[in-house]
Amino acid sequence: MSVLLSVFLVIHFIGLAAVIGSFLFQVRRKGGFDTFWIIAGLITQLVTGLIMMGIIDATQHGGANHAKLGVKLVIAVIALVLAYVARARQKRADAGTASEKAALPFFHSAGALAIVNVIIAVFWN
Repeated sequence: MSVLLSVFLVIHFIGLAAVIGSFLFQVRRKGGFDTFWIIAGLITQLVTGLIMMGIIDATQHGGANHAKLGVKLVIAVIALVLAYVARARQKRADAGTASEKAALPFFHSAGALAIVNVIIAVFWN
């Protein structure tokens, strides 16, 4: 089961790289955001995170830290919703029916929350 957990952890990290890498690549833009990789990475992280939590609960005596994982889950879901809002606002901006900067706060909030989740993962023991 340890190998399976490690495989999902690697996939989880790939999702993390997609989210934060895409965010950092575009962070200086004022518009024209591409949220595909952020959304794909967040979905990957949500799915693999839940799977890893199940594996840890099933195989380890102490189980997972449910408080920590609950906070991380809520933050990840909020980040995903914000990324979808950013995508919708960007589509409206591309169509000319909204300001070019309409997606900016949602895009930045989604990326910032992904970074907050990393900080929680590292520092909350």
